[in-house]
Amino acid sequence: MKIRQTLLYIMFLFIALQGFGQQETVFGKWKTIDDETGEAKSTVEIYKKGDKVFGKVIAITDVTQQDEICNLCEGEEKNTPILGLEIIKNLKEDDGAYSGGTVFDPEKGKKYKAKIWVDEDDPSILHLRGYISIFYRTQNWIRVK
Repeated sequence: MKIRQTLLYIMFLFIALQGFGQQETVFGKWKTIDDETGEAKSTVEIYKKGDKVFGKVIAITDVTQQDEICNLCEGEEKNTPILGLEIIKNLKEDDGAYSGGTVFDPEKGKKYKAKIWVDEDDPSILHLRGYISIFYRTQNWIRVK
């Protein structure tokens, strides 16, 4: 009987300790926040495809904009719905952050080099930084539970 209790205790301890030391990842659903108003604009799902990271718009907060078309997109994405649009493309892991790809702003029609990472102190915050040359802007997105 003691052996079974000891094994059960060890198993529960092992399961409990698995959560420690695990860093939150960028993968999952994130609410995008408008820089000017501070309000949520959309939900973007970040996922892995092959060895690269992508993110697509899966919800738009303002129901009147649900059917918006990306008329500022280029190529085959021009005039496609923003809902379902991949706005983050081809990021690769680099020491806990993901970079080397791009992020597209459908409202401005601009594509930026991108870097994303989860806040060390608050894993419910994702930092997304868009670069043009040496200039950059960082947005903070909130994890959707």
